[in-house]
Amino acid sequence: MNNNVEIKDVLKENDPTKRDKKYNDYVKKVTPTHNFAQNILRAYVVGGGICVLGQLLTNMYMNMGASEENAKLYNIISLIGLSVIFTGFGWYSKFANYAGAGTLVPITGFANSVASAAIEFKREGQVFGIGCRIFSIAGPVILYGVFASWILGVVYWIINMF
Repeated sequence: MNNNVEIKDVLKENDPTKRDKKYNDYVKKVTPTHNFAQNILRAYVVGGGICVLGQLLTNMYMNMGASEENAKLYNIISLIGLSVIFTGFGWYSKFANYAGAGTLVPITGFANSVASAAIEFKREGQVFGIGCRIFSIAGPVILYGVFASWILGVVYWIINMF
């Protein structure tokens, strides 16, 4: 049965007690359930897999003659590029739905958030769309990341004084 039809039936109920019970039953029916252990395992495996891919890329670039420092830079560029390509084709969100927090490995998750905002707002133009909104999702991450590192730096400094 269609969910819109079901919710309309719930709202037609005049008795508040019956309506509340029907509504709670409806919410319980349509709310997805999650297996906590399975989610942790998926995040661990996928996040670890992304990290392994990064190490493989670094090793590949070093075997191709790049210095270790340059190989690490090429690795970062490759992971960002793959993340943006996957986001552009709509694969990253499907992958993230499956893997959950495992896709939040810093560089790929950040690249996805920036690319998805750019794709979403491109119809509003280069300046007012992409330019103004590209960091709408990633901005709070940058803000709170900088703030948290500042707080931890002050705590570290105070601890080292004693």
